[in-house]
Parts: sequence; structure tokens; C-alpha cells
Amino acid sequence: MSNIQEKVGQLIERREKAALGGGQKRIDGQHAKGKFTARERIHMLLDEGSFEEFDMFVEHRCVNFGMEKEHYFGDGVVTGYGTMDGRLVYVFAQDFTVYGGSLSKTMSEKICKVMDMAMRQGAPVIGINDSGGARIQEGIDALAGYAEIFQRNVMASGVIPQISAIFGPSAGGAVYSPALTDFIIMKKNTSYMFLTGPKVVKTVTGEDVTQEQLGGASMHTTKSGVAQFAVETEEEGFELMHKLLGFLPQNNMEDAPLAVCNDPISRLEDALNEIVPDSPNKPYDMYEVIRAVVDNGDLLEAHESFAKNIITCFARFNGQSVGIIANQPKYMAGVLDINASRKAARFVRFCDAFNIPIVTFVDVPGFLPGTGQEYGGVITHGAKLLFAYCEATVPKVTVTLRKSYGGAYIVMSSKHIRGDINYAWPTAEIAVRMKKNIRYVGVYRARLIAAGMITSVARGMVDFALPYLREYLRDHAAHLVASRE
Repeated sequence: MSNIQEKVGQLIERREKAALGGGQKRIDGQHAKGKFTARERIHMLLDEGSFEEFDMFVEHRCVNFGMEKEHYFGDGVVTGYGTMDGRLVYVFAQDFTVYGGSLSKTMSEKICKVMDMAMRQGAPVIGINDSGGARIQEGIDALAGYAEIFQRNVMASGVIPQISAIFGPSAGGAVYSPALTDFIIMKKNTSYMFLTGPKVVKTVTGEDVTQEQLGGASMHTTKSGVAQFAVETEEEGFELMHKLLGFLPQNNMEDAPLAVCNDPISRLEDALNEIVPDSPNKPYDMYEVIRAVVDNGDLLEAHESFAKNIITCFARFNGQSVGIIANQPKYMAGVLDINASRKAARFVRFCDAFNIPIVTFVDVPGFLPGTGQEYGGVITHGAKLLFAYCEATVPKVTVTLRKSYGGAYIVMSSKHIRGDINYAWPTAEIAVRMKKNIRYVGVYRARLIAAGMITSVARGMVDFALPYLREYLRDHAAHLVASRE
């Protein structure tokens, strides 16, 4: 055997060893938990035969706590590039079979390398997370590795699409990288995200809580809003990534790909005449409106189970990808609150960064009142949505379906904040406040005029002030009239 053939044989052996990660026993353990390995996940995600791996033989450099005695090729992460439906993407997948997918300095260098390449090439980056956190044997080097990744997440934000899949644990500092990306997909029952685990929570607060309750997919897609999507299986997650990427451009300098449209642009939808009720207080399903007007009734909703009073989804008009924001009268009357404002603001800013036109369907009675909202900073969060719409320079089309009252009218992409085209449904009503409140104001105004308490000069001032003084006048008007007499 020639020297070259011998070296080629050694290379093949090393590749076969690298493919086993932490060994066959740990691979079997991963499968027993209903989870795939890092390489299996990448091959399921990418087009067949397109994956090109980087740094397959990298090993950690730690010599503390006996770590110098144990080495694995790849050091717990598989990185490289490939194609999804023919489009270039960069990808990394943490390998739980190697030190529980814990992050070392060399692992962070591998991840940073593919993120840097993705930014240079202007291609999306997808991270598949399955990690127990920092590799504590490496101490501050592991923390520094996280910081390097976070820095690149921020640099890539709004430049290339970033998608995170959480298919296992993601604890401690590991949660911040997904949180800095554009979309998070979590698998139910086997994935979780939290800064401190149940044991720490028990020690510090006395609360008994499970991993699923503290940071599972259901919690993060319904209560915290940290994750946009929850899936039943990893296969479903990969299909979702393909569909999501189909609505997105490669980077912020390109447009989203055009899809073939077989939905006639001249199509009339008679059902739209019946969807919006005559009564301003009767609920209806905004999804029926959206599906009636978009191509083939097809849409992809982000944050479907979080802040249901507002809808944020991708759809297409004549093959062109658009972002849709819509109040949902079927849930909390479509009112804006803290969570709805956060959810919509993030979506608007994403669409603006990646050249995706924004279509807004409005049916909003205003902002949700109450001490809970005020104490929680609804003013600040409502301002985030206002800022997002004001800042957006992509085409913005707004359709007011039924009602748009008060400050919520301004916030929901009104023409005064650079909405490009604003349509009004035949049933649309735009006003400072609801008719019921205006009727109350009129009653009190009439009573005060009859009592001689308002001069003609002051009437204009009272018309302005009465909405804010209504509660005071309701309690004290009789006393004031008696005092005047």
C-alpha cells in the first residue's frame, strides 16, 4: 500500500470516528429519548448530499480536571453549510452525545466561524440547540465563548435571517443566543429553556416546578412569548423551517423569493360581505378575512398561541411575500395590551429589516385599561409598536374593517405615521372614543349647561376636558349645582 493510500485510509477512519460523536452507546441513549443526533438532524434539514462540514476534527484544549484524558472529534458541535430547497444556508447543530452538548471555547469558535461566513455570504444561519449549558471545566473561557456568539447574533440581526431550533435542553447562558435570533422553534416535551433550573428555583424561592412548567415549549409559546413555534416532532420542525424560509429573503439586500401563484388576482370573494357583523360589539374571526384575501388561503403564523388578541403571520399576494398584522376581535375584542404590542412590534421590525411589505387589518377598540397594564408599562410597550410602524420604510397598506378608536388608531399603521395606503371597509368607524363614552360626555355637558355652570366661551374648553373629568363630575355635579343655588 502506498503512503498516500495509507493516509487516505486514516482520513476515512477519522471521519467514521467523528461521525460517532460520543460513541454508539450515547447515540442509542439519544434515540431512546426520542431525539436525533446532530448529524442526523442536519441531513434531515438540508437537501440530500448538499452538506459540507467544517472543522470535523477539532478537539478541546482544556487540561483541567482531567479533561486532557478525554477527547472527541468535533468537540460537541457539527458545523457547515448546505442548501435548503436549493438556497444556501449555514448551520450548526450541538451534539448532546459529547459532554452533553456543553459549550467549550473551541465549540464557540466553530459556531462563530459559520456565523461569520453566513454574514459574508449573505445567507441565513440555522442553529439546532441541544446543550446542557457552559462546560464548567473550562471556567471563564466557556463564558467568553458565549459572549463571542452573542456578539455575532447582534451583528447578524437584521442582516441575515437567524432561526433557532430547540430540540433538547437550553439552560443558563445558552438561552441568550436563541433569544437574540429572529425565530425560535421548540419541540414539545423534550425541549426547555430557562436561566435557572427547577432545583435553583426551589432553593431560592421555595417553588416546586418541573422543567416543562418552568421552560417547556408550551410555556414559552403561550405565556412568555420567548418562542414563536412549538412542534410535536423534530421532523415537523424541519418542515416548518423550510416553509418559514420560503417567505424570507437571503439577506437584507434582497427580496423574498416569488412563489408561483395560481390564485387569480381578479378573484372576487363574496364571503367578505358577510364576515364583519353589523354590531360593533359582536366578535368575528379575523382569520376568515385574512384567508379570504391572501393567495390560496395559505399563511404561516408566528406566535400563534401568544397574545391571541393580535395576529402576526406571513402570507402572499400574487406570489409576493408579505407580513400581516391584524387585531383579532374574537379574542379580548382585539384590544391592544402589553403582550400584543410587544408581539406586533417585533414582527413589524423584522419585516422592515428584510424588505417584506406590511399589511395591517384594523379592528381595535383601544388599549386595555387597568392597573395591571399600567403597572406593567403598557405605555412603554405601546410606544414600541408605534415606533416600529413609524420607523418602517417598507410598503405599508392598512385596512380598517370596523372600528379604530383613540390612541390605538394612531398606533395601528394610520396614515399619519407614514402608512402608504389606507383603506376603509364600508363598516369602518374611526373616532377618538367609542360612541357610548361620547354619549356620556354629551349628557354631562347638557346637564352643566342647563345648570348655568358653563358659559358659551368655556364650552369649547369643557368639550375637551370632559372626557378626563367624567368620573369627577359624576360624583360632584349635584353638589356643585346645590352650592351655586
